[in-house]
Amino acid sequence: MSTLANLLEQNRRWAEGIKAQDPTFFQTLAAQQAPKYLWIGCSDSRVPANQIVGLKPGEVFVHRNVANIVVHTDFNCLSVIQFAVEILKVEHVMVVGHYGCGGVSAAMESHELGLIDNWLRHIKDIYSKYEWQLAGLDEDRKLDRLCELNVIEQVRNVCHTTIVQQAWRNGQNLTVHGWVYSLEDGRIRDLGVDMDGETDLEPIYRTAVGTAEGTS
Repeated sequence: MSTLANLLEQNRRWAEGIKAQDPTFFQTLAAQQAPKYLWIGCSDSRVPANQIVGLKPGEVFVHRNVANIVVHTDFNCLSVIQFAVEILKVEHVMVVGHYGCGGVSAAMESHELGLIDNWLRHIKDIYSKYEWQLAGLDEDRKLDRLCELNVIEQVRNVCHTTIVQQAWRNGQNLTVHGWVYSLEDGRIRDLGVDMDGETDLEPIYRTAVGTAEGTS
């Protein structure tokens, strides 16, 4: 017998519950995908995209990786962004980090972890870039602030992709946002980096990295 039988049973009950509320839900969902949102978040199992913003299946397109990083050579992430922006025509891209992120925390340490060290190098570069700002903070606040700075930098990376740049040049209605989720209270904090065009990019970015504050 499958050791995952409980998950299959929970799926059956979930599907039946949804159909009891809306008999046509799955037929409608199967016929099309038309989300307004793209969520770029962390792989952390404690940060489920749909649930924490109260959206149903089909309402948010999701890409997740360790520490919600957007790299211009990551064709997995770029393919998701392209599909979301050019095909699905999403109106909002949310880069969502979270306080207490294990990936960000690991990037702050000097331990060797293996293959993932190459991925975390991107966060280490952010740490080096803003070391002047992090130097006077205690360890908890430093981690929180680096989680915020990581999100802000990834928002900038999203905005600099050829995909988003072309969408803006074409007049497409598209805004990129930076959020941080708190595991301790379940609330999302808007970092104020809402960018909807090339002219917004640098002024908003400079303001965010210079003035955004944490929850402490």
